[in-house]
Amino acid sequence: MRTLSRLLSGLTVAVTMAMAIGCGGGSSSSSTSPSPDPVPSMTVIIANGAVSPQTITVPVGAQVTFVNNDTQDHEIASDPHPEHTDCPPINDVGYLTPGQSRQTGNLVVARSCGYHDHINFENKALQGTIIIQ
Repeated sequence: MRTLSRLLSGLTVAVTMAMAIGCGGGSSSSSTSPSPDPVPSMTVIIANGAVSPQTITVPVGAQVTFVNNDTQDHEIASDPHPEHTDCPPINDVGYLTPGQSRQTGNLVVARSCGYHDHINFENKALQGTIIIQ
């Protein structure tokens, strides 16, 4: 009787382990939900006292990354100066020291948005447009 009890106990453990391995193993099932598409991002480089490209076109929902590869500090802000109210997500970029980069917020309204360097707002080379479509 004792041998039968041990045999049944061992069998129960073996079946339990087999079931756990079968349930926890890798699955080739396609029932997982697809991950959402990443938000598209475009880049504007600040170098040699200018932004490049000066006009950039992005899809609705995109973000634009500003990279300061210049030797001077820059502060990217939405037009008009000094209110900066035209396209508030651009104001997320803000103050950039040389070597820094930062993204705008999500640009969710189809339109054209002007921006400038708040520190040097009259410099046409540091002004640009983001076209959201």
